[in-house]
Amino acid sequence: MSELAGIKIASQLDIEFSELLLNTLSASETQSNVLIETIARGLYSQDINAEILLAAPSTWALEPPQGWPFDLKWIHLISSGIDAYPRWLFDGPVVTSSRGTTAIALAEFALALIFAAAKNIPEIWIHEPTQWQRQPLQTLAGQTLGIFGYGAIGQQLAKNAVALGMKVLVVRKTNQPIDMADVRVVPDIKALFAESDHVVLAAPATPDTQHIIDQEVLAAAKPNLHLVNIARGSLIDQDALLKSLNEGNIARASLDVVTPEPLPKGHPLYTHPRVFLSPHTSATVEGIYQRVAQQFAENFHKFKLDQPLDNVVDITRGY
Repeated sequence: MSELAGIKIASQLDIEFSELLLNTLSASETQSNVLIETIARGLYSQDINAEILLAAPSTWALEPPQGWPFDLKWIHLISSGIDAYPRWLFDGPVVTSSRGTTAIALAEFALALIFAAAKNIPEIWIHEPTQWQRQPLQTLAGQTLGIFGYGAIGQQLAKNAVALGMKVLVVRKTNQPIDMADVRVVPDIKALFAESDHVVLAAPATPDTQHIIDQEVLAAAKPNLHLVNIARGSLIDQDALLKSLNEGNIARASLDVVTPEPLPKGHPLYTHPRVFLSPHTSATVEGIYQRVAQQFAENFHKFKLDQPLDNVVDITRGY
């Protein structure tokens, strides 16, 4: 691609991000002839006339606009997952995702939830003298963490957990060996639940992972298991989870994601004493825009040189 050619990027993020991205591109490119136009989420039309689309999760039309994909040469998703986008968005130019940009944030959040369970937070806080009684707590060192999904998030979490002295078990899609001490692959998700004190779900939402945490898997859980979901709500059969919580098969569920989002008023997950619910906020951290912009800038440089892009989405795998 000619360095002299201007490149138009249509961004479905806000103007603040567009300015940040433009500054990031200017700092990383010797020749920056780039125009960024901020457009509405969930929409794209021929008159926008961009070469690159920065797409954001939204309510998209079920069918593509007539003439799709127009003159687009590259679509970049500002999220790691692809489940919030219509299938037709992938029927065109190469699509990349922001996979990996939130790995540290999500791993830290999952670990915070695990610490909260081990240290009995927030129940340990007291408010009057009559509550001044010591409470039994746990150490994470020596406990077993199970991770379902060993991508960027799972690998970062495993690294953090091993540093704390935890044993780590993983279920992964490939048969590649794991080059990390104290991390062991188990054959399936039932084995993961049977051997773990804490299980963190970090796999993408795909047809294969839809309700993969069902009654059969939950019944196989080690006593007092703590289940953490930082992936997608669709991985869990929520009715089965509530049943397991009520019967004591699962001791605690920390859920940053559910289905649907938000849950309707009066849903039992809001008030269940063993459920700790947060509003899909684990990736909402300071500096996330900068990480997304930097990752995009690195791929943008490859795009200009007609080199293969990183983090290309494989629609058949679901990420």
